[in-house]
Amino acid sequence: MSYVIMGRRVASEYLTLGTLATLGGVIALSRAGGSKSKPQAAKENLSLSGSTEEDDFIKNFVAEAEKEGAKKK
Repeated sequence: MSYVIMGRRVASEYLTLGTLATLGGVIALSRAGGSKSKPQAAKENLSLSGSTEEDDFIKNFVAEAEKEGAKKK
């Protein structure tokens, strides 16, 4: 079967190949985009404590709790 496009006869095989080539090109171009940078962790001081002593206490407490959790496993 053939179609008439802009006054010329075009076989359906050529239309199929053109469609697949176009689709493949679009997919290749969309995958070839630049690498996306990974989101950086916030470096702000997010602690709600008012002093560095309290920050140190919290860090030590969490570290000890993690050690105890590792021993129980």
